[in-house]
Amino acid sequence: MKISQGKRTKNGEWVLNDEIKLIKPLVLVFADRFILESDKIYDEVRGIFPDGELVFGSTSGEIMETSVYEETITFTAIEFEKTSFKIVSENVSDYVDIQKMGSAISDKFDKKDLNHMFIVSDGSFVNGSGLIEGLESDENFKASITGGLCGDGARFEKTLTSYNESPKQGEVVAIGFYGEALEVSYANYGGWTPFGPERTITKSVGNVLYEIDGQPALDLYKKYLGEKAKDLPQAALLYPLTVQQSEDAEPLVRTILNIDEEANSMILAGDVPVNSKVQLMMSTMDDIANGASNAAELAMNNRTNEPELAILVSCVGRKLVLAQRTEEEIEEVKDVIGNQAMITGFYSYGEMAPFAGKNECQLHNQTMTLTLMSE
Repeated sequence: MKISQGKRTKNGEWVLNDEIKLIKPLVLVFADRFILESDKIYDEVRGIFPDGELVFGSTSGEIMETSVYEETITFTAIEFEKTSFKIVSENVSDYVDIQKMGSAISDKFDKKDLNHMFIVSDGSFVNGSGLIEGLESDENFKASITGGLCGDGARFEKTLTSYNESPKQGEVVAIGFYGEALEVSYANYGGWTPFGPERTITKSVGNVLYEIDGQPALDLYKKYLGEKAKDLPQAALLYPLTVQQSEDAEPLVRTILNIDEEANSMILAGDVPVNSKVQLMMSTMDDIANGASNAAELAMNNRTNEPELAILVSCVGRKLVLAQRTEEEIEEVKDVIGNQAMITGFYSYGEMAPFAGKNECQLHNQTMTLTLMSE
């Protein structure tokens, strides 16, 4: 595996960290949404990688090595020596049902020898839970899935993604990796603590939450937020919900992506089924940083080889809590996975990964999610 990284600075200058010549690399391009809206960006990246397979995603912060950037473009180009990959892209506007879209993407991959799938998804229109369900709906699908929902700072206006074209809204890009030579491990961890009474979801449809304990969900949430309610939906990033679908199910954290004042409802990044138990959550800077370290340790468990590449997807809510200390959680990861691993990634509106030791993917919020690769 050969890896080359670089960035485009705020003044438009391209800086390459090295001059490694790569052949038909996979190029992960993470950037601020406003920059990706420029018509020139695709051509600029294509000029650097004429034969590259280019995957773009907007972010709430770009991660490269132990630095977190804003208003920049970062790129990580990977030439696999023993692994092949295929990329499929579909747009949510072409499908009525997100699960059918996931299934359509999955159907375009040969399931035999499919080792892993990494997803770079629109973060505004896509219900991540439904997408995952569709991707895994074929009984012959045995690969692991990780990835994330793209971000747009803390603005929640629109997100952009694409494969070999200018970034646009509604796109879901799936990268399938083939071959036994590729070792992939993954993990996620939050660091958030539930508080307040445990309540029950009494009305919801998919990822839209209408009622908790028979009361309008938005009214109840605003009551807890108090003065901070005027800053919704951004304020919700600091107070996500933990959702437990059954007594023996792993709790999932759900971030509020938007609110609907007219319907008195909240739109979350993933499904919130009726009868699930919910609680508000909060965190501290130290808890967030420790959570990143825990995620890295889980991802390193039982690996045969040291990772060469680490793709980090961390939630924008964690970034807001950490503020000036944001890079600490990346440094915690680096301390665990080692200096030999090149780090890339982005701050997101949702993270995709199985729980450690399992294969079935889940949508998470407010976690640090790692995908570690080596050949």
